[in-house]
Amino acid sequence: MSGEKHYHFIAISGSLRKGSYNTMALKALQQHAPSNITVEQVFFDKIPMYNADLHTEQLPEEVAPLVHKIKEADGVIIVSPEYNYSVPGALKNAIDVVSRHADKPFSGKAVAIMGASQGQIGTARMQYHLRQIMVFLNAFVINKPEIMIGSAQHKFDASGNLTDEFLIKQLPQLLISLAKLSDKLGYDADSI
Repeated sequence: MSGEKHYHFIAISGSLRKGSYNTMALKALQQHAPSNITVEQVFFDKIPMYNADLHTEQLPEEVAPLVHKIKEADGVIIVSPEYNYSVPGALKNAIDVVSRHADKPFSGKAVAIMGASQGQIGTARMQYHLRQIMVFLNAFVINKPEIMIGSAQHKFDASGNLTDEFLIKQLPQLLISLAKLSDKLGYDADSI
């Protein structure tokens, strides 16, 4: 459709593992995105551990590119595993460091959360904890669809492609929901 609004979302895989099911799920999101939605993967692996003694006055220079990407994006997607019933430590640290930036990049931002795990409940506990974190950051997380990819080892082929037809249909719906929320939040976040 000509004249259709285009959306640019950034996506973060919460796993640093090379063969991560969550990175595979992120790639599936890119592959099945509607034609007017671009999903760019961004990385946080260079962000150092937060230390208030060192970072209260000046955050590390590695933080600025991610802050800029979050601020400029129409929305943020976090695709993460669940570690010990919660958010992986490296991802939590990156969120903590970014949240200390003066620009407060998550404030007023539309966010989508999904995750994959080999367990049956597919990151449900991590997703609820991440929602709580986003509340504090004044970000707004879409409610539906909730995508929790359980038994992930059976949902991807040897090349890392998502094979579950139900999930393949849900992925564009997640992106459309994020686009709708992004439009609703199109006003000044400070007025919320």
